Amino acid sequence: MSPNPSDSPRNRWSDLERPPLGAASLRRALVRADGLWSSLEVVQSLGSTNTELAERARLGAAREGSVLIAEEQTAGRGRLERRWTAPARSGLFFSVLLEPDPPMRRWSWLPLLAGVAAASALARTAGVDMALKWPNDLLADVDGEERKIGGILAERTGEHSVVLGLGLNVSLRADELPTTGAGSLALAGASATDRDPLLRAVLRSLEDWYGRWSAADGDPSASRLQEAYAAGCATLGRTVRAELPGRGELRGEAVAVDGEGRLVLATPEGVQRPIGAGDIVHLRPAE
Repeated sequence: MSPNPSDSPRNRWSDLERPPLGAASLRRALVRADGLWSSLEVVQSLGSTNTELAERARLGAAREGSVLIAEEQTAGRGRLERRWTAPARSGLFFSVLLEPDPPMRRWSWLPLLAGVAAASALARTAGVDMALKWPNDLLADVDGEERKIGGILAERTGEHSVVLGLGLNVSLRADELPTTGAGSLALAGASATDRDPLLRAVLRSLEDWYGRWSAADGDPSASRLQEAYAAGCATLGRTVRAELPGRGELRGEAVAVDGEGRLVLATPEGVQRPIGAGDIVHLRPAE
C-alpha cells in the first residue's frame, strides 16, 4: 500500500518547523467593528493574493479592509510582473483591499506607507533592524550583506480602490533562497519567526499608519509619513543608477523623497531630478 502523501518527507506541507497560520485567532485579534480590517481569510495555496483579491473586488465580492493570506503562492508577483517564489509556509504572503479617501494624486504613497509600517513592526516584533529600498523593498543585514527580505506591490483595482500586497521571507534557509540578493528574517538573526504574531504586528502597524495618512488627507508631511520613510530609507545618501525604459539611465545621488513619493536624484550636472516608481525598470548602486 502506498504511504499517505502527508507522511512523505518530501511533502511541502509536512515541515513541522513551519506550522500553519491560525486563521480563527488572527480574525479574533484583528477584525473589529471599529477597525480597518473587515475580514481575514487564509488559503492553503493560491496563484497570487493580489490577483485574486483584485478579481474579488471587481466582482463586488470583497470590501475595504479585506485581508487575503496564502500559505503558498504559485504565481506571486512583484513590480513589473517579476516573480516572487518561496516554499510553503516559509513567509507571509498577503494582500489587503483599501478604498482611500485622500486624493488619488497621493496614492503613490501607499507602497511607501506599507514599507514604513512593515519595517517598524518587524523591528519591534522580530528584533531585526529593517531598512527600506525605494520604492518597494524591505532590506535586512545577512552576514554583513544587505539582502531583500520583502517586497510590496500596490495595484489599482477600480476608480476608488487599491490592492496592496506584501511578500515577506520569514524562515527561508540559505539553500532555499531564490536569488543571491534575497534573505529572510531567520537568516538575519530574528529573535522570533512565529508568523502569527509577526502578521498581527504588521497588520496593526499598517492600520495605524493608514489611519494617520488618511486623517491628514494623504499629506505625507502632516502625517509624518515622509519623515518616517526618509529616516528608514537606505537609498538616500547613496549614488545610484536608475535604469529607464528604452535602455536609458539616470545617475546621481539620492538626496530626498519628495511630496509625491518620488526619489530625487542630484545628477553630476548639478540638476535635481525626481523619478517616480513607474519611471524606472531597476534602481541599482552606481558602479
